[in-house]
Amino acid sequence: MKKKLGRRSGPKGQSGPESAGAQTASHSFHPKLQLVRLAGVALGGGKTDKTAVAVIEFYPDQKRVFLRSLRERISGSVSGKVVGRDDTTADDVLCEILNHDEKDLSLIGIDAPLQMPKCVRCRLVCPGLKECREPEIKWLRDIHRRRERVKRPNKMFTPYTERAVEVYIANELEEPFHPSHALGANAAPLTARADVLKRRLTTPLIEVYSKLSLWRIGMALNIQKSHLRFHRHAVDSDEARLYILKKLIEKEITFVYQQDLRTMVEQDIAFEAFLCALTAFLKLRGQTEKRPVGFPKDESWIEFPRQKLQWF
Repeated sequence: MKKKLGRRSGPKGQSGPESAGAQTASHSFHPKLQLVRLAGVALGGGKTDKTAVAVIEFYPDQKRVFLRSLRERISGSVSGKVVGRDDTTADDVLCEILNHDEKDLSLIGIDAPLQMPKCVRCRLVCPGLKECREPEIKWLRDIHRRRERVKRPNKMFTPYTERAVEVYIANELEEPFHPSHALGANAAPLTARADVLKRRLTTPLIEVYSKLSLWRIGMALNIQKSHLRFHRHAVDSDEARLYILKKLIEKEITFVYQQDLRTMVEQDIAFEAFLCALTAFLKLRGQTEKRPVGFPKDESWIEFPRQKLQWF
């Protein structure tokens, strides 16, 4: 099992991450900074070791993203040995990493829902879906009516399990995507965990859908669609991840140490944490998609890359 990695030096001419000084935790990009540090979290269940964290650094002068550290299999059982306690949870370990071990983070990308569905958040007397006048429900009704023209059967939306952004990604993009509903059977435990974690973390968070981030990044790099669709579950998924990472390295977009390259090839959760960190970087660079016109202003948004990317 990989332990917490130590500090690494930056590119030639830099003394390393600590020489940069403190950075502000904002959602804007500051080109005069010596470096910008961001993190990606691939979140697993709180009682498992299926969580990974990737921390990257962007050096504007070198126009290169460096993978600073990679931690996978984060769990409470390991933490007890580290801090000398038996009751330390995986959440404690994750917050320690992001709040203290990795200092001066500007932004964290996490691949778990950061907002509950509208009907769960609502405190009004419910008149039912047909009569509801809340902007989020009206928007969902409009999408549902438009789908009736092209989709059969057109199942009714359930705003107590799904959010507007999940409906948008599933129906309005260039490729069919099917993000799990925030309170659906698959994602509900992660949504609950993320809801607690976001109140403990001190760095701004963005929500990421790693499958869509990979698709947009890969298409911008002219990577075959088969590699992008089957990077996780296919028999040759490790080869697909290696191919994608090598493309990023060959294009001089990112630098990855050999041991971390091997880990991301072998562990899909580590690879997805890296994708979340890259998405956070693209967000700071202004290279993620904006909300569509008319999208409910109080609904959360999933950040994903533009179709045409300008990395630096």
